[in-house]
Amino acid sequence: MDQTIRFTTSSDGLRLAYAQSGSGEPIVKAANWLSHLEFDWQSPVWRHWFSFLSSRHTLLRYDARGCGLSDWSAGDLSLDAQVADLESVVAAAGVDRFALLGISQGGCVATEYACRHPRRVSKLVLFGAFPRGWFRAGEKTAQQARSLFGLIEGGWAQENPAFRQVFTSLFIPDATPEQEKWFGDLMRVTSKPAMAARILEAYGEVDIRRRLADVTVPTLVLHCRHDACIPFKLGRELAAGIPGARFIELDSRNHVLLENEPAWPRFCEAVDEFVGGPRTSSHEGRATGTVVLPALTTRERRILELVATGLSNAEIARALFISEKTVRNHLTSIFGKLGVESRARAIVMARNSGLG
Repeated sequence: MDQTIRFTTSSDGLRLAYAQSGSGEPIVKAANWLSHLEFDWQSPVWRHWFSFLSSRHTLLRYDARGCGLSDWSAGDLSLDAQVADLESVVAAAGVDRFALLGISQGGCVATEYACRHPRRVSKLVLFGAFPRGWFRAGEKTAQQARSLFGLIEGGWAQENPAFRQVFTSLFIPDATPEQEKWFGDLMRVTSKPAMAARILEAYGEVDIRRRLADVTVPTLVLHCRHDACIPFKLGRELAAGIPGARFIELDSRNHVLLENEPAWPRFCEAVDEFVGGPRTSSHEGRATGTVVLPALTTRERRILELVATGLSNAEIARALFISEKTVRNHLTSIFGKLGVESRARAIVMARNSGLG
């Protein structure tokens, strides 16, 4: 799957980079802290997110001011400026009505945008988000945040990865070595250390609690129970403040869900159900809503069953005494027969058919 990157200009003259991929009804992802449109696209931490979102929708995402391919010289990092950037990107892309996804810090931007433009937002999805920043969440939390921000400016530029590893451990504690390395590299290529710290400090002052009651669009809030970055209680607080919001607890320690953990297909299934409704195809039982799988070989069906339980390719290979290459070849055939482009879609179909 390919993406197209373009540029537009913010209301205060900054260059903003945005990307489009996939096809179908649009879904817009508000920018979160530290992104790079090109670097993220192939990363083992984010690529399954973009594959999932692009497999059914036209995905529009952008690099926040100070990050990635957007200008790094941003002066104003306020919430108003961030919302204005989202407005600029949406206008440049020519999107009229769309589902809006806010992840982590992007949740505040998405929520405020939905309050200002309720007719443009069809559905609001918030993951790992919060209604108030760390400087508004108590003195203990504020002190911890200030200590971490000091590590950014003083340690991120160094060759020694120890300083960056602190943040990797907070964001994705269950990461593989490959994912850890990528996340550490992201911190070096996405922004200047001083800018990265300034962005976090700006979000630390955010408080949208009084705006939550003004959200009128259907809203889904998802939060990981053991998230070390954004405490679970803040996710519940966010959902409780938005009228009629649905809240889903995910069993994970990661702030960014990883592809092979059980919480990832649960997230995909919930978002599918909320944003797009059940997929309709020749393989689905229309009366019951259950999925009838196409003809698979015995080996393909067994591999799909193991995929649905959350096993990685390496774990499946060990379980079946075959090579990882053989597993990948079978998955290519399985995806083709199912008519899906991502592991997450295959898992959802498998579980809806009774596998896993």
